[in-house]
Amino acid sequence: MIGATMNKRMEEATRLTRAGKLHEAMALLQGAIPESKGEEASVKPYQGGKIFEGTCEVVDEDGSVSKSRPTSRASSSAYGHGRKPRAGAFTAGRFSSHAGSRDYKLYIPSGHKGQALPLVVMLHGCTQNPDDFAAGTNMNQLAETQQFCVLYPAQPVSANNSKCWNWFKAEDQQREGGEPSILAGMARQVIDTHGLDASRVYVAGLSAGAAMATTLAMTYPDLFAAVGVHSGLPHGVAKSLPDALGAMQGGTGPLGNSGKKTGVEWASEVPVIIFHGDRDTTVHPNNADRVAAQYGASRPAGGANKPTVEKGKAANGHAYTRTTHHDAAGKPCLEQWKVHGAGHAWSGGSVKGSYTDPKGPDATQEMLRFFMQHQQPS
Repeated sequence: MIGATMNKRMEEATRLTRAGKLHEAMALLQGAIPESKGEEASVKPYQGGKIFEGTCEVVDEDGSVSKSRPTSRASSSAYGHGRKPRAGAFTAGRFSSHAGSRDYKLYIPSGHKGQALPLVVMLHGCTQNPDDFAAGTNMNQLAETQQFCVLYPAQPVSANNSKCWNWFKAEDQQREGGEPSILAGMARQVIDTHGLDASRVYVAGLSAGAAMATTLAMTYPDLFAAVGVHSGLPHGVAKSLPDALGAMQGGTGPLGNSGKKTGVEWASEVPVIIFHGDRDTTVHPNNADRVAAQYGASRPAGGANKPTVEKGKAANGHAYTRTTHHDAAGKPCLEQWKVHGAGHAWSGGSVKGSYTDPKGPDATQEMLRFFMQHQQPS
């Protein structure tokens, strides 16, 4: 009964948050959740072992299932005797490891003939799923024309009542445990299975997915060559649902490069592109600046290569301000888009998906442009 009551409170808090009533949601949760506990973890921290060991099964378009033998990152036969999805198909699969299991959808463009293509990992927002997110971002259409693969991990209701990635839990903010371990292992296995380019792996997300994307960039900088954060939050600023709602309201907390011990630990050199609407009532727009602060390690010291600021407007859509920082070699390493008049939605997205704003600018196109300028050093 207690668990059922808690679930109802969390569902109501999520509804209030979506409606922009953050204070009411905060009050509801603070009265319902024991201090520093938050929602009970559905994925226990992974203690030791090889991070990328796991098994996969692929559900082909005809609904049949091909199971694999256990594999590791070092293995070249990630699916064992299972069948690979046909090129050009949007197929379903499941990844399992010691850290947990998640379903996923995978898009492979029809032009894939075994060449080492890039991989973009897309993390949906709360209440969404891979199909919804793919439709709203148009990422598969661009994958077909620009030749890269797209991996859409799925967060189940069993892990979070609203299908949010658990970016606000301490056990899901570390390299060798919880959701970061599952997502990194899933990406590695897809790369191994399909012979993709391990030096060109990127991750992007919306809202809770964006918060988890920046957590992946912080915890697996050796895997992800760049990250896209749309309407997201900084890494490590929350340890519970009440903390999360406080951060979403624009609460203050330690940031990367803040001079504090925890801030230094959170600094990253992974290149980042950030989108955020300045009328977002779900995740306060100041979180975009707070995310950018955690990636300050990628910027040249001493004020070299001052950022460039560009103002523009999407055709028949929103105006925007783009601020770009360049590394010592002159390559963009931090790009921040403030979309004027936009709320909590994927900029330039399709009405076929939820939480999209077709008035642009096109976040999908811009993220891909930014991503393809970066790869892991050889």
